[in-house]
Amino acid sequence: MKITVSREKLVENVNYVLKAVSSRTTIPILTGIKLVASKEGIELTGSDSDVSIQSFIPTEENDIENASIHIPGSIVLQARFFADIVKKLPGDSVDIEVDSRLMTRITSGSSEFNLNGLDAEEYPHLPTIWEEHSFSIRTDILKHLIRQTVFAVSTSETRPVLTGVNWSIQNGKLKCVATDSHRLAMRTIDIETDEQLDKSNVIIPGKSLNDLAKIFDDTGSEWVQIIITDNQILFKANHLQFYSRLLEGNYPNTDGLIPQETKTEVTLGTKSFLQAIDRASLLAREEKNNVVKLKTLDGQSLEILSQSTEIGRVHENVDAQEISGEEVRISFSAKYMMDALRQIDASDVKISFTGAMRPFLIRPVEEQDLLMLILPVRTN
Repeated sequence: MKITVSREKLVENVNYVLKAVSSRTTIPILTGIKLVASKEGIELTGSDSDVSIQSFIPTEENDIENASIHIPGSIVLQARFFADIVKKLPGDSVDIEVDSRLMTRITSGSSEFNLNGLDAEEYPHLPTIWEEHSFSIRTDILKHLIRQTVFAVSTSETRPVLTGVNWSIQNGKLKCVATDSHRLAMRTIDIETDEQLDKSNVIIPGKSLNDLAKIFDDTGSEWVQIIITDNQILFKANHLQFYSRLLEGNYPNTDGLIPQETKTEVTLGTKSFLQAIDRASLLAREEKNNVVKLKTLDGQSLEILSQSTEIGRVHENVDAQEISGEEVRISFSAKYMMDALRQIDASDVKISFTGAMRPFLIRPVEEQDLLMLILPVRTN
């Protein structure tokens, strides 16, 4: 293999696939990045067997030459060293030449590196995915979907399915749900599908979604095509393909967790409420469960209390736009409340309470397709 490639393009694409490479893999060749050069361009692949990312540098794009392929071929290079090298090379272009013993010479400007390569034939093949069940989402909406749900996944491996976000598709709607059994986040959007796509129990690992959100940050692609199979999901955009395995098992039915009745409703500014909880949590953090107490006052404001036996107490009053229903006294995790409020872009939120020991709901006033649920904490 012998190629010349724009250093800027190479760095950009190496950074994409590097997100899928893990140093802790049990398959040694997966600590490398696979390069395949053909007359169309250069394909790069990184994988940890759960997530695989493939990116493509076309030889020419928009009348700009990205690469020249002198001799097609393939090689696997140690990911960390290769990534560090290409980032620090001095020239605008990089020459990569592989000899018959897989020794790879990388030259740019006045620099020359020689790396031991591995046979690309030994690199595991990516799953073959048929595109019969697919739909597309705009990149910005997909990133929103991820941000507004993935924060609520469980970090504990005791129930592996809860470490993922459950996607279900029915009647042209995509519903995304995440819960760690103490809180829940749910977002629903309308999607366009060619056929009557009906999918449930599609559990995508939270880590995969976080990696995906970082990758589609600056691809410049307007739309992402999403293809779901029984055990894999593929996201395709521009010159990028992101594969993730799906989690096995049945996601719990969360519909029954969502209260259908409301005893008290409070509407207030998202930012002012978040800032008040943030201040109250300064002392709550010192206690093991990070709890703050909330109480409705006189139909116009909320009282927020937090105390640490060793440090002291904090007392906050927050003006509400509207409070209707019974008086509320409730305790909850300050962290869970802040996590939920930070995902809400609307200026005002509505909080619906159904009792001191019942889950309560947080919704943006302007968005009915986003819902957060938090379980209260029992205090003395």
